[in-house]
Amino acid sequence: MAETEKKVTKKGSPNSAFMKAMKPSEALAKIVGNEPLPRTEITKKLWEYIKNNNLQDAKNKRNINADDNLLAVFDGKNQVSMFEMTKLVNKHLS
Repeated sequence: MAETEKKVTKKGSPNSAFMKAMKPSEALAKIVGNEPLPRTEITKKLWEYIKNNNLQDAKNKRNINADDNLLAVFDGKNQVSMFEMTKLVNKHLS
């Protein structure tokens, strides 16, 4: 029974890789700030920025339209899918 309790506790705890504070690149810092943050917080701030600036595509909500700040993060692409965005943002974290 103690073994089962360990599994439940372990399963409920957050993944340490996602909770590790990551330093954003200069380009990403213009959007999320310069302080090291966990990936979860960076994603949250990025989505706040996208919604506050109406950058989600009106017809296909899965696509994000880049403004001047996001162009640098999106490798110069004018539009990316939310799935591609995650991969591109990861390149800007160290």
